[in-house]
Amino acid sequence: MLSYETRFWSSSPTARLAGVDEAGRGSLAGPVVAGAVLMSPEIAKGLREGLLACLNDSKQLSAGQRDEYLGILSCTDGVEIGIGIADNTEIDGINILRATHLAMKRAVENLPHGVPTHALVDGLPVRGLPCGSTAIVKGDSKSFLIAAASVAAKTTRDRIMCEMDLLYPEYCFAKHKGYPTPEHLEALRIHGSCPIHRHSYAPVAALDQPFLF
Repeated sequence: MLSYETRFWSSSPTARLAGVDEAGRGSLAGPVVAGAVLMSPEIAKGLREGLLACLNDSKQLSAGQRDEYLGILSCTDGVEIGIGIADNTEIDGINILRATHLAMKRAVENLPHGVPTHALVDGLPVRGLPCGSTAIVKGDSKSFLIAAASVAAKTTRDRIMCEMDLLYPEYCFAKHKGYPTPEHLEALRIHGSCPIHRHSYAPVAALDQPFLF
């Protein structure tokens, strides 16, 4: 999973390279969250061959594995993590694609030691990043740095949705994280939407009712 990184570092060994990914595009509620993870070639190789040998696309990992891996990343000297968030009102205002790109831009800008030289981004090209970038389709299963960013993004977003569950328990956000499960759609039918729902999404708009506090 270090082939893309190795090719970049072989030509620019001292450049700052980050992986970028997002979580929550398909959810009906809450924010879209992006993660950016940056580390040196030496640290990446050490983690890949050691504590993070099983790191992969966050969707292929259990919640426990994601928590563990993010803990390792957060506690490893020389690993930088940036998080960017675009909330549901921004998603409704500018659409999910632009909001996702905005969250990615914020994640890159929030890296502790500044903007990287280059970013490897999951999926299609991203507009508006403050650095050069390479888009990799299914990059979270091909790039170590993108996989790390995927874990950072998804774990952060899951924690946010668990906090939202305490505010709006009737929707069971801690269970489905806002995705359109039958349970979530039934809660929408009964209760209407709440303030963190994405009102521009058809399933919400079709069932929308005033939220009763």
